[in-house]
Amino acid sequence: MTSILESLAHGDRTNLLCFVSVGRCKAEWRPNNSPKLLDLLDDTVPGIGTYEDFNTIDWVREKSKDRDRHREITNKSKQSTVALLFSISDAFSGWLLMLLIGLMSGALAGGIDIAAHWMTDLKEGVCLNGFWFNHEHCCWASNETTFQERDKCPQWKSWAELMVGVSEGPGLYVVNYFMYMCWALLFAFLAVILVRAFAPYACGSGIPEIKTILSGFIIRGYLGKWTLIIKTITLVLAVSSGLSLGKEGPLVHVACCCANVLCHFFTKYRRNEAKRREVLSAASAVGVSVAFGAPIGGVLFSLEEVSYYFPLKTLWRSFFAALVAAFTLRSINPFGNSRLVLFYVEFHTPWHLLELIPFVLLGIFGGLWGAFFIRANIAWCRLRKNTCLGHYPVLEVVVVTLLTAFLAFPIEYTRMSSSELISELFNDCGLLDSSKLCCYTSNSGSASGSVNATAANGLGARLVGPDLYTAMWQLALALLLKMIFTVVTFGMKVPSGLFIPSMAVGAIAGRLLGVCMEQLAIRHHEGDIFRGWCSPGADCITPGLYAMVGAAACLGGVTRMTVSLVVIMFELTGGLEYIVPLMAAAMTSKWVADALGRESIYEAHIRLNGYPFLEAKEEFRHKTLATDVMQPRRGDPLLSVLTESRMTVEEVERLIADTTYSGFPVVISQQSPRLVGFVLRRDLVISLENARRNQEGVVSMSPILFTECDPPMSPSAPPAVKLRSILDLSPFTVTVHTPMEIVVDIFRKLGLRQCLVIQNGRLLGIITKKDILKHMAQMANRDPDSILFN
Repeated sequence: MTSILESLAHGDRTNLLCFVSVGRCKAEWRPNNSPKLLDLLDDTVPGIGTYEDFNTIDWVREKSKDRDRHREITNKSKQSTVALLFSISDAFSGWLLMLLIGLMSGALAGGIDIAAHWMTDLKEGVCLNGFWFNHEHCCWASNETTFQERDKCPQWKSWAELMVGVSEGPGLYVVNYFMYMCWALLFAFLAVILVRAFAPYACGSGIPEIKTILSGFIIRGYLGKWTLIIKTITLVLAVSSGLSLGKEGPLVHVACCCANVLCHFFTKYRRNEAKRREVLSAASAVGVSVAFGAPIGGVLFSLEEVSYYFPLKTLWRSFFAALVAAFTLRSINPFGNSRLVLFYVEFHTPWHLLELIPFVLLGIFGGLWGAFFIRANIAWCRLRKNTCLGHYPVLEVVVVTLLTAFLAFPIEYTRMSSSELISELFNDCGLLDSSKLCCYTSNSGSASGSVNATAANGLGARLVGPDLYTAMWQLALALLLKMIFTVVTFGMKVPSGLFIPSMAVGAIAGRLLGVCMEQLAIRHHEGDIFRGWCSPGADCITPGLYAMVGAAACLGGVTRMTVSLVVIMFELTGGLEYIVPLMAAAMTSKWVADALGRESIYEAHIRLNGYPFLEAKEEFRHKTLATDVMQPRRGDPLLSVLTESRMTVEEVERLIADTTYSGFPVVISQQSPRLVGFVLRRDLVISLENARRNQEGVVSMSPILFTECDPPMSPSAPPAVKLRSILDLSPFTVTVHTPMEIVVDIFRKLGLRQCLVIQNGRLLGIITKKDILKHMAQMANRDPDSILFN
């Protein structure tokens, strides 16, 4: 009998029909086109097969539903032309959905980039030709702009020039300082107010929650239309406020919201939670694609970091959706440089083998920064969560914004946006560069306006000048401020990404190290180590390359990405020859960070919030058995079960009212607890309500039947409620002696909600996902009650 049921569960072409009469059953086989009587799901009752909020989906049942649906469509397609066309449209619907997600996400990302750039510049001044122009666009058409001061033009006026008519002196500085802080406070205040009033789920990065949702957890409203609208608006406001945050992580959330909203227009994805999660995995790739202009890196990011279930078909569709999104963003051209990102750079100087040593040092720094940031940020978030600080999110955002703006304005490198800072740090100094980072002097001491102004004089043209010394000290101070403010900002009640702030920290450290290495090579170019590195009229070392490697190292230390990180950075630079330095820094960063703590920042926030997420990277090394984890334990009340034919509607409704379990095992009888199946609480409640409303004669004393056939009943007895269709006849079971290592693997790889524990066919207990997470926390000496949700 067991083998027959297993063959049916795996899609055998025959179905079993059982007739029970006066204690006797006989089996007959019918062809596949006969009515199915062993369906695990009855779609005729609205609500059956859906899930309550903060519950985990049943992956096995969802995949079984999709196989049955696909098999039915395939069979009907052979019968008529209309059914064949419907089958073709069903197969094409996935690609159409990917196209729409790419177009929508790319358009939104382009709008966010343009709006954030304009509002960031609005804090410093306004364009007289049109207030909608940002600083760069305003000065494009000016004939009075020079290469040395191309950020200055008569069409762009600072707030001091507009309000008090001051163009120089302390009055200019004070008025601009005041207006900078006012605009920053206004943007941040609007962002936190909109989040609190309309979409509380729009705060934060969103990646920890998306990882949890992709693992099968239900968080209603997290990917809804209101979250999409408010997150898009407040992301622009938060980035423009000057807080130490980025838009790259939240763009993944925005893309997943787009995917979830569009899924409702396709029946295949609207009714199946597992299929919808395949779409969300592809949407995660789209988010990274539009955030960094890296479609291939986005696909690898989804595969490596976010997705729980990633079949080959999802890989192809993710690639297509990321391609469409990148093409859409490129068509919008938000930065006006025909590139997908603001800090696209190309290096021309080859790196030397011995430079791997400073690259590895940057990897060590990135690992140390990642471990420090995770511990410090989690400690701050836990303090916010457990004290009165968490009751005043608006005040917290306003105070942090005030401090950030107050300390950021005096320093040039903290006043500018993080993306512009990274762009400047990545920059390879050239003829047209007027940045302080490119201000070198010759041996004679004469300063050069740009790096190549005295390049013909030889190697001495690359010695550090006074402006570069000033820039180095400012960068060192900016590094300290960025580290502190990033720790405090990430986790506040505004949209806040982590990619750009982490890259900024690494880019500053890398640029500082790059300039130091450059000066060592120039001053000791005849030494054994640096001989052959330098030649007249050419650069010895590219400091911008060190900034790029440092950015990758720090981002890898925080997120623990490796392959996808290297590909993203490669797509940013467009140079194959720099893959080895990036790989060395990324791997070193991960090794150092893993030695100090195994969790990435996203996994740490998942654990902090108590989400039921089984991390595939975490190994279970303990020698416990299923009997050590199952419920009930010794001394606990007996397991709440249903019998297949001896309970009434009143008894079942009382059991539902007295318990909070998400499902109930079904046994033959209380005296003979042989397992029959498992029924979900939500399906049971909906079916009973439907029976009372639509089935004539159902009363409290009506019997509940999970059997295939009706038992003998008195003619005067009320009609029975048949619930065989909602019964899972093949629940996953283990024995009491099954090692927990195997049980944990089963839950991870099959995405189970619960597993029943039996011995010789008798039901002894149940193990839920929450029980496993509590047991793992207890074995790791953590608080097992930190798992908050069912």
